[in-house]
Amino acid sequence: MFKLKCLLVSTTLVAGLSSSLALAASGGSEAVSDAVIAEQRAALAAATKDGGFGPQSPRDIDAAEGNNHRAFGEAPAYEAMTLCDIHFHESAEHKGGEFTTYAGNGDGHGYGTGFKYNGDLSTAELDPLDSKIGGGEHGDLVPGDTIEIHFVYSTAKAAPGPTLGTCLSDAISNPQLRVEAVVGVLVNDPEAADFVEMAKVAAINGLYQAPNLPNDLGTPVVYAGSTTGPGYNEKASPFQVTWSVRPKVVKLDIASVGTWLSGNVFEEDHAHGVRNLLLNPDLLSQISR
Repeated sequence: MFKLKCLLVSTTLVAGLSSSLALAASGGSEAVSDAVIAEQRAALAAATKDGGFGPQSPRDIDAAEGNNHRAFGEAPAYEAMTLCDIHFHESAEHKGGEFTTYAGNGDGHGYGTGFKYNGDLSTAELDPLDSKIGGGEHGDLVPGDTIEIHFVYSTAKAAPGPTLGTCLSDAISNPQLRVEAVVGVLVNDPEAADFVEMAKVAAINGLYQAPNLPNDLGTPVVYAGSTTGPGYNEKASPFQVTWSVRPKVVKLDIASVGTWLSGNVFEEDHAHGVRNLLLNPDLLSQISR
């Protein structure tokens, strides 16, 4: 028993040290304990119990089970909706496919956590840059980082602009929302995918679209969920969102991400934090396979 306890303590210390080092590398503070994350999950469960909230996001896209049957209509295909927002989160908010490596607990506020690309990268792809990309109070982006990009579509009469507020409308108080999610790993390689091109916006048949949205990253997992972000770690999101999450990861030229962050119609200049992965089945919809 004593040896077992020592082993458990050693494992915990190693995991904690790894999380702390990863967080320090991204400019954050020491990672919080498992107990802090457990308290956040418990607070969310208490705040939502019998409240009638709809299914939440993010989730493990490889796990189909869910007990939340609050129904809402699946949003139309994104081609029939208008693009209203593009932003991304540092590390994947969702888990599954090629991004199941846990980044650690992070700072308890959405930074230094989430999920990372499972694959290997070459030494050249991981070469550091001379300049900072997306620098801010939570650190900057470096080669090897994973991001989850959200292309947000709405059935409201909307135009691309800053914040999710552009996806809503005074004329339609309950527009349908869809997020096309793409997970990318940042590499120091000008031959990798160009994020400026991927995030290009054009008007097509009277609707704003991202014509270069990648559709070669596996069959998307479609499910009913909500908006995300660490602000919902202890409360539910009231928004209903149809999610379409691609399971494969695209390699992105990190320099092109820096170019996009330096000036875009969405006024994005940094990576957002991630919401804790939803594990409570009462907060998850059933995924239809």
